[in-house]
Amino acid sequence: MSETARKAPGVPDANRWKALAFIALAQLMVVLDATIVNIALPSAQQDLGISDGNRQWIVTAYALAFGGLLLFGGRIADLWGRKRAFVTGLIGFAGASALGGAATNEAMMFGARALQGVFGALLAPAALSLLAVMFTDVKERARAFGIYGAIAGGGGAVGLILGGVLTEYLDWRWTFFVNIPFAIVAAAGAYFVIREPEGGRNRSSLDVPGVILSTLGLVALVYGFTRAESNGWGDSLTVGMFVASAVLLLAFVVIEARVKAPLLPLRVVTDRNRGGIYLSLGIAITAMFGMFLFLTYYLQIVKGFTPIKTGFAFLPMIAGMMIGSTQIGARLMTRVPARLLMGPGFLVAAGGMLLLTRLEIGSSYAGLILPAMLLLGLGMGTAFMPAMSLATLGVEPRDAGVASAMVNTSQQVGGAIGTALLNTIAASATTAYVKDHIGSAASRSQQQLVQLEGMVHGYTNAIWFAVGMLVLAAVIVVALVNAGRPGSSAVGGATAGAGDEPAVPVISP
Repeated sequence: MSETARKAPGVPDANRWKALAFIALAQLMVVLDATIVNIALPSAQQDLGISDGNRQWIVTAYALAFGGLLLFGGRIADLWGRKRAFVTGLIGFAGASALGGAATNEAMMFGARALQGVFGALLAPAALSLLAVMFTDVKERARAFGIYGAIAGGGGAVGLILGGVLTEYLDWRWTFFVNIPFAIVAAAGAYFVIREPEGGRNRSSLDVPGVILSTLGLVALVYGFTRAESNGWGDSLTVGMFVASAVLLLAFVVIEARVKAPLLPLRVVTDRNRGGIYLSLGIAITAMFGMFLFLTYYLQIVKGFTPIKTGFAFLPMIAGMMIGSTQIGARLMTRVPARLLMGPGFLVAAGGMLLLTRLEIGSSYAGLILPAMLLLGLGMGTAFMPAMSLATLGVEPRDAGVASAMVNTSQQVGGAIGTALLNTIAASATTAYVKDHIGSAASRSQQQLVQLEGMVHGYTNAIWFAVGMLVLAAVIVVALVNAGRPGSSAVGGATAGAGDEPAVPVISP
């Protein structure tokens, strides 16, 4: 009898909390990797002889593979089984990380980053969908997703600290090698501890046209925004990527509505609650990624912080996220509707972002940046936790992988859009400011001062847009998300009710 068969449906797994530890460790590794490598970019570029024009591919190769293959990865998890996909993803990610750390030229580095993205796209939705099908008790689900949400939200800032330490005291290659022990421990633990509930696989034939159209469409979209950041929005290839993405994704929707076993069943995204979650998360992440980029540059270039000091400067935001996720979100998600946590959470984060619009060259870290980070962390942590839970709540077990993939897709696409869009706004505002003020700067020191003032002016202009995005995310949540208490229904064959009353918990056999 297989391990899956020994697990009776509807009976909580005795090892579920041990499994959570290894799932959380894998999630931490993936989130860390998104920022830890950024700190090492200058050193890696110099050692490998990568040109300034090509260095963006260290980030872009990963983003394209990860963002483009997430839906496919989620479907594979539903087909193979989440445990198998999870362990395979971990082993592959470790191998790709070893290849990146041992890279001797730019081609080897770019290939390693693309492979990391491929296996990350398999690993990330498998991790979240495992939580979705293993934790069905109301209070336990709240605690599990509180821990997961805190890691998902705060791991990126931890990556800045770890990346700074490894690069400064060891070597840039260790920003890749550090993934290997994470992956080995998580894979070994998952292999021996995780047991999936019975009857959760989707054994339908693979939707090949859907895979091709969704992958090409998402790759074109992510690459379009990435290229817009460096080449401008009017660049012919940038425009061509956006047009191609729109055509491909539209064709994907048409195909999914007609095929018997779609890659992305439209029932997953047309549910108003899940649709509202995906949309609001994507918009909020757009704002957060832009802020993350601007604050990193502000602290290092304007304030003169070292990479390590910059990483530690983000710790209040991590603390805020953990408190918001585990102490506020997890405690209240079984008592109040999700919109009453997510909406106010996004507005609190918008308040923190609003403080950052007051940034100046001489702004105090303790007086301005610290309280802003605390508010951002508290707000996003409070909003993320019920969002992570509700995004997979009520889906049929066979759809858990692809529903989880949609959470990651909204975050990945939102991050790409946020980095490109807000960076373009900031750059335009900086250029205009310097052009208007540089003429009155007589000395070289005055000209440098104008350049720094222009940089900060650009950041604050873009941050105003980020404030608006967080407010928009709150409005979307209040307007669309009308489910009852997000912890009140188990993952099963019934979708949560459309009204405010919770659905009856159902576990599919």
